Amino acid sequence: MFEKKPKSYTDLLGKTNRIVEGTIIQGDITSSADFRLDGHLIGNFQSKGKIVIGPAGSVKGNIICKNCDIEGKFEGKILVLEILNLKAKSIIHGEVECGKLAVEPGAEFTATCVMKPNVKSLSPNGGQQSEEKTA
Repeated sequence: MFEKKPKSYTDLLGKTNRIVEGTIIQGDITSSADFRLDGHLIGNFQSKGKIVIGPAGSVKGNIICKNCDIEGKFEGKILVLEILNLKAKSIIHGEVECGKLAVEPGAEFTATCVMKPNVKSLSPNGGQQSEEKTA
């Protein structure tokens, strides 16, 4: 009468992908779930969720995501739909485009920055679609 369906392994973990410290990935990553990177990525990353670059993590490439927390190193171009959080020990070099930006004291931020709070979605090809209509 009251049958319980067993939850899948990913449902129990909250659908978060994780790359651990000491791992190096060369190539592109696409994910619809949240992602935590404590290793190194040389390539591009795209997610409909949140990416967290841990204190030992680094990315050299482009990122497109909904939200992002950076504690480690990033070099490249990053497009964040909502909030980009830069922690005190983060090192950022490149181009930043985001809805909102939060920078803790101590973060190294050497980048051009454009804030566009009206961006509604990011297309997979890196372009953006906003709520504004152009004639």
